[in-house]
Amino acid sequence: MPGGKMVKETGYYDLLGVKPFATMEEIKRAYRRLALRYHPDKNPTEGERFKQISQAYEVLSDPHKRSLYDRGGERAMKEGGVGGRGGFGPPMDIFDLFFGGGGRPHGPRMERRGKTAVHQLSVTLEDLYNGATRKLSLQKNVICRSCGGRGGREGLDTRCPKCHGSGVEVVVHQLGLNIMHQVQTMCSHCQGQGEWVRPLDRCLTCNGRKVTREKKILHVHLDKGMADRQKITFHQEGDQVPGFEPGDIVIVLDQRPHPVFQRRGNDLLVEKEVALVDALCGCKQVIRTLDNRRLLVSSRPGTVIKPGDMKCVPNEGMPIFRNPTQKGKLIVLFKVKFPEPGWLPAQQLPQFQAFFPHREEVMATEDTEEVELREFFPQPDFGGRRFPGEPHPGDDFEDPLRPNVQCHAS
Repeated sequence: MPGGKMVKETGYYDLLGVKPFATMEEIKRAYRRLALRYHPDKNPTEGERFKQISQAYEVLSDPHKRSLYDRGGERAMKEGGVGGRGGFGPPMDIFDLFFGGGGRPHGPRMERRGKTAVHQLSVTLEDLYNGATRKLSLQKNVICRSCGGRGGREGLDTRCPKCHGSGVEVVVHQLGLNIMHQVQTMCSHCQGQGEWVRPLDRCLTCNGRKVTREKKILHVHLDKGMADRQKITFHQEGDQVPGFEPGDIVIVLDQRPHPVFQRRGNDLLVEKEVALVDALCGCKQVIRTLDNRRLLVSSRPGTVIKPGDMKCVPNEGMPIFRNPTQKGKLIVLFKVKFPEPGWLPAQQLPQFQAFFPHREEVMATEDTEEVELREFFPQPDFGGRRFPGEPHPGDDFEDPLRPNVQCHAS
């Protein structure tokens, strides 16, 4: 037989239409051609034929299984020679394995797609309110145009001379007298790629790496109502790898804090400070929106606004994502600014009190002591859980350097 290779059976070779001494590349090409021709999606009546082709490829693409088949034929496969499973994997698994660049024995199956790259894009609340388009500049790998992703000139045999394209090598360890142990490891010559190009034959553009670096400008469209941390996916815009579909690029929105508004879902929160007279008699406030409109917000006369009160304006919040004609609420959190001490002369206080509801008079009695409130200025607390100057349990001395807070009775 040509090539000097003797096999017990040729059934699997005949299914793929190759000779028993065919190279791994020839077996891959034959399987690709037949798999595309007899795949059930294209020929529903050829499901059994496709299964047989896939079984043949599973065996012949694995050096260890191929060796077992050459020595013992199909019977050796059925007796448990296929990966220790005693059978074959699903045909669709073999199909995916091949087109994903797999075929490496006893290793995790490689995915058909490249890796997904994730990038953050800083945006403002105005961008998410009004919608915008942002440009993002990236660097990505693209298949070399000079060599078409081969790494060398066309027609060059790129099979690794050490592993013969399998991506693995067999290392023999001697454990004892007449005891040998074989271990399959990643080929040290091609780093498991199965391909290797001599330096003199490498492409001058990519230096044998099969890919080059290029700048890519992405136009990121921000729809109204998008949220912080929301993701935008650009399909197949990631790094290109020969034999794989390009991966995706995922853009994660990172909203910067806004100096005026806080977003709460579809609502917007804004803090407004009003004078005491406005809090008691009704107020009017102008709020500039994120689309640069001026809203005159007013309360009804006589409505009392207490510190911490929250009022809202319907349909003036954030646009609802994918339904921008509808909006959330604009929530106003009120803070009341009280007058400074001495704002009204003491002789006018009775006149001012006449405008308020009658208050209960509290009189001093014989069993009460009358004291006056003074200003309290808290001292820094250096890690303790008590007021500064407060004696700690167990202290039996007075620290002359410890500040004291005192209230004097009048």
